[in-house]
Amino acid sequence: MNFEEMTARMRDGQGFIAALDQSGGSTPKALQSYGVEDSEWDGDEEMFAKIHEMRCRIVESPSFSDGRVIGAILFEKTMEGCSKDGSPIPALLSRRGIVPFLKVDKGMHDTENGVQLMKEMPTLAKDCARAKELGVFGTKMRSVIHEADQKGIAENIRQQMDFGLEILDQGLVPILEPEVSLKSDSRVQAEALVLSNALDQMERVPEGKQVMWKLTIPSEPNLYKPLIDHPQVLRVVALSGGYSREDACRELAKNDGMIASFSRALLEVLQAKMDDQQFDQALGNAIEEISCASTGDSTGA
Repeated sequence: MNFEEMTARMRDGQGFIAALDQSGGSTPKALQSYGVEDSEWDGDEEMFAKIHEMRCRIVESPSFSDGRVIGAILFEKTMEGCSKDGSPIPALLSRRGIVPFLKVDKGMHDTENGVQLMKEMPTLAKDCARAKELGVFGTKMRSVIHEADQKGIAENIRQQMDFGLEILDQGLVPILEPEVSLKSDSRVQAEALVLSNALDQMERVPEGKQVMWKLTIPSEPNLYKPLIDHPQVLRVVALSGGYSREDACRELAKNDGMIASFSRALLEVLQAKMDDQQFDQALGNAIEEISCASTGDSTGA
């Protein structure tokens, strides 16, 4: 797929985006859920090698390329390759109709004013250039909102757009992810502030350009419809945020036009000890359920 074809796939595709971009902080827990104990690796290099094996197994599984996964967010090491034929993963995904994205954030600062802002990204231009060279369509970067603090949320959303505009200048489509914590005592108010600030920040997007948003499934169904309908928003996707797959799919299905971009909810039943047939069947069942929720059908029918 070329850029225009990827844009059309992301705009019109019926399915969801798989988030395969677990980073250092979340990797040990992801490996434990996958059935890989801490004793099976020593140090960051071995840890990332283990999670890399898991991601490659997912990407190369037959059910992953049956048309219901329309995009995949990759960690940098995965982007650089693991396919059996030696092709870079973005090229492999593109041939299968899956739009590739790259996680570009470098982690977050400690909480201040109720939010965690992203750390600086000194290699952003270089990372974007390499991603574009390998056929990547867009990027993703995450920050977190813990409280409905007006100053903090305004700064959080503004920072997302600041980096997003840099990424647009590099010729890629950014996914802006200001996650509202499901544990927040002021979640409803925080989500309202996210919407109002996001709409304000959309005024900065140049004519003819589009961004994407990745948001916590809102407490109020269809809260984010104004963003979904915005002409300069290519797609609004949902993170699972700690929900089980069943709960995430049920809540997502209440929101018209919002599709999934799940990580934990996608991977929760996969186990390293499964044989290839068991693995593909378990992954296929998860893909089916999440795909149905992304089209508003939580029954899986």
